[in-house]
Amino acid sequence: MRVQEHAEAPGEERSGLRHIAIIMDGNGRWAAQRGLPRTEGHRRGVESTKECVRAAADAGISYLTLFSFSSENWKRPPTEVSFLMGLLKRFIQRDLAELHENNVRLRVIGSENNVPPEIVKMLREAVVLTAANAGLQLIIAFNYGARDEIVRAARRMAEQVKAGEIAVEDITEESLAAEFDTAGIPDPDLIIRTSGEHRISNFLLWQCAYSEFLFVDNFWPDFTRQTLESAIATYRQRERRFGGLAG
Repeated sequence: MRVQEHAEAPGEERSGLRHIAIIMDGNGRWAAQRGLPRTEGHRRGVESTKECVRAAADAGISYLTLFSFSSENWKRPPTEVSFLMGLLKRFIQRDLAELHENNVRLRVIGSENNVPPEIVKMLREAVVLTAANAGLQLIIAFNYGARDEIVRAARRMAEQVKAGEIAVEDITEESLAAEFDTAGIPDPDLIIRTSGEHRISNFLLWQCAYSEFLFVDNFWPDFTRQTLESAIATYRQRERRFGGLAG
C-alpha cells in the first residue's frame, strides 16, 4: 500500500507541526476497568478516532497517521480480529462520506498480505475516491509493521539491482525511503502513544528518527479534542535540533 509522490524538501518548515502520528492504545483496558467486553472498548475507540480527525483538521495539521491495526494483531483471538475488521468496514461505509465532504484525503500504509479481499477493495476505493482532496491527509496504518515495511523496501531495491536497473551505489537513505509505504509523506513531527505505555511497538521505526514523543496516560477511548490540543501545546514548548545545536 505505497503512495507515490515527491516528498517535501528536507528541512522544510522544520520548526512547524505538520504531521502527528498516534499509537491508539488501551481500548481493551478501558473496557476491562468498566467491566465491559473488549469489543465495547474498540467501539468507543472509533468515536475517539472520529473526534481526533476533526480536531486535527481544525488545528491545521496537514498529516495525521493512526496506527489502527498492526501486522502482529492477527495473533489476537479470531473473534476480536473479526470484530475489528467489521469496525473498519463500518467506519468506511458510514464515515467516508463525511471525510470526503470535509476535503480529507485518505491514505493507507501497510501490507495487503493476509488482509481479506473485501477489506483491500474497500480501502483501495476509499483512497481513490479522496485522492484529489487537498485538506488533512489521514494515513491509516493497517496491517502495518515497521520492520516488515523496511524488509519489503529492501527486497524491492535488491530486485532492482538484480535486474540491472540500479547499481548498489544508488542505494541511499533517500532512495530506500522512496520505497517505503510512506514515500511522499513527511516524517512525523510528533508521535503520541496513549494508555501510559512507553514504547513504539514497531511503528514508523525509520520515520521517527527525529520525531518528538509524547506518552499520555489516557486510554484511547478517553482521548478527546482537549487531549490533542494539550499535546500540540506541549510540542510547541519543545526545541527540535535534528542533531545540531540549539539556536
